[in-house]
Amino acid sequence: MIHSPASMPVGRIPGSPTPSGISRSSDGLPFHRSPSISDFQVERMPKSSAIARRSMPQAPEAGYEDELVYREHVSRLLATKARPFAVSGRIPLDPAQLVLFFRSKSGITHSLDFPIDVDYNTPPALDVLIAACRPHQTTDLNAYSDHESLFYPPNLPLTPSLEISNHPILDAVRNSLFPALPTGHYLTTVRDKLEVLVSGGRMGPQPRTLRNDGRAATILVTLPVRFRGGALVITNAEGNRERFYGRGGKDGDLEWTAFLGDCEYEMETVQKGCRMSISYGVFLKTYGPAGIVPDPLISPSDHFLDLLSPILNMSRSRKIAFYIEFDYDTDPSEVLADSILKGGDNLLYHALKLYKLTPELHWTAGGYIWPVDRTVEFFGDDIAERAHPQARTPLAIQNSGSVRGPPVPPVRGAFSNYGGDPDEEEAVNLRSRVEDSGAIPLAEADITILTDWNVVNPVVGRERVPFVSNGELEKLVVNVLLVAYVP
Repeated sequence: MIHSPASMPVGRIPGSPTPSGISRSSDGLPFHRSPSISDFQVERMPKSSAIARRSMPQAPEAGYEDELVYREHVSRLLATKARPFAVSGRIPLDPAQLVLFFRSKSGITHSLDFPIDVDYNTPPALDVLIAACRPHQTTDLNAYSDHESLFYPPNLPLTPSLEISNHPILDAVRNSLFPALPTGHYLTTVRDKLEVLVSGGRMGPQPRTLRNDGRAATILVTLPVRFRGGALVITNAEGNRERFYGRGGKDGDLEWTAFLGDCEYEMETVQKGCRMSISYGVFLKTYGPAGIVPDPLISPSDHFLDLLSPILNMSRSRKIAFYIEFDYDTDPSEVLADSILKGGDNLLYHALKLYKLTPELHWTAGGYIWPVDRTVEFFGDDIAERAHPQARTPLAIQNSGSVRGPPVPPVRGAFSNYGGDPDEEEAVNLRSRVEDSGAIPLAEADITILTDWNVVNPVVGRERVPFVSNGELEKLVVNVLLVAYVP
């Protein structure tokens, strides 16, 4: 039965009696209700007519509007916190230690010492520098004048004594603007240009298209030249703005500001003095196994390559694998195996790459191997609650794949946790969960595992994944295989 909207309750006032099946006329509900809906809670209405009540606007509670404003402020703060696009800081450097070397159009090399206050003394080298500058493409003025925003021509040599790599600026930029950058990805900088704003000048918006060089971010370092005004305004792709006023080149630490590559920036009018800044392009690089096109930082020696060469020649048309030696203190349920490598493991990886092979890192446990793009993620609840009665997999790693060398001790049973082999029921439960997570037996993967037959207990890296079995917390030992197909 469909009831009138007037009969639908909002909620029951605490302390009010349970509503009966029939409403009274004083409730503003002048009709009988069926006992079948007596479980609904009804809010008691005042004695005045409900119709008259609806016709009169209700006054908001005291402090209600203040609460809405308060919530809006919190929402804006958290939204900005979740998606920062600009950050600023200081470089602990004495300005007197900074020197700028440049070559003018006439071919003469000049040096500019800091700090500078043009209201008291303008160094001749500064006049030469400004005379060699050119206006920005986005300048609002058509003719050359003192009010244009200028930049030093990139074809003329310019070298500051400031080395940005000697200061932890990139670490601050990475932690603030790229907090989710995976392992193996790094930030590098390339000096871009020197920008100059004299008194009365301003810089119009510099769109992203002017910096279409693949940069991930931009860093602006303000040089110690006194000025007033000239605030830096940064606008992201959504139109949100950040304004950085700075210290006006006062004595003390140097100031820097970084913003993402999809932002545009501008500088407000310099009211007094001269604003000078050097921009740096920040680029994302991948080294080691991470990334689509890895760019290695190391190269194996010729001796190491000579040791690997006969192994590859004798492994034609086969998949070979090496156990990773180090422990990486990562969670296999959260991290892909191809994001870790160090020491000799990293050396072997790059040696295989030099032979034009495609090495991959896979998680492995109990005679199973996970695909390269899968994590060991299957221990959400008690594994004994959903047991599969049958298991199609081997009981030990030495019985599943082809192993060159002695058995590897870290995996003694189907799934061992170094405290002893699991019983048959637990092993069956583990197998079912492993299969559900996408892992396949090493026998089906047709992988030959290479180990040193002269070493009884080879060192093998291991990670641990916690899981619950019969109400008890246990840990599954997981190893990493470096796999490569030799054509």
